[in-house]
Amino acid sequence: MDEDCDYLFKLVLIGDSAVGKSNLLSRFALNEFRLDSKPTIGVEFAYRNVVIADKRIKAQIWDTAGQERYRAITSSYYRGALGTLLIYDVTRRGTFENVGRWLEEVRSHGDSDMVVVLVGNKSDLEHAREVQMKEGQNFAEREGLHFIETSALQKTNVEDAFMTMITQIHNLTTRRTLEAKEGEVAHLGPKSGQTILNIDNEVYATTKRENCCS
Repeated sequence: MDEDCDYLFKLVLIGDSAVGKSNLLSRFALNEFRLDSKPTIGVEFAYRNVVIADKRIKAQIWDTAGQERYRAITSSYYRGALGTLLIYDVTRRGTFENVGRWLEEVRSHGDSDMVVVLVGNKSDLEHAREVQMKEGQNFAEREGLHFIETSALQKTNVEDAFMTMITQIHNLTTRRTLEAKEGEVAHLGPKSGQTILNIDNEVYATTKRENCCS
């Protein structure tokens, strides 16, 4: 049966090629890991439905290509995105050094209040680590980002990374809803001799989708 959802959140995964974006997505959406995962060409996407604070949310997650030759194509996919996982490979310092460039792209093409979670992937390869956790934490703190290390192979913190992003988006949406409701009350304040007895319980800051969780 089709199931109504309250919100549809568009999310994007970004970062250099081969940092594990596709496997993070497949682990979160399908609980799968592919050792033979091939580079993404252009963009691919998957869905997963989650519930936060009794609201049914459909996460539409876009996996973008990391190769430079696809950047002109994928930059347009920031449009309408509410959150992003910015991913690097803890075993390849170059992917961490490029995080600043990716973040600049997010801030150039994305919404000003887009939720960004910095993710150091492949934490299971401790013997090959080139980027220490503290380095990721420090960068995230300087830039005002959330931070977490993950392992798509071992399922470590994958759920936490995505749910942190989705929860923060939900919190922002809820705050906007309350602000919109308060603004409506102020704007429609009762005239002399009148009393407002009821205000709609649901005033959505984002478009409510019908049958979007099929």
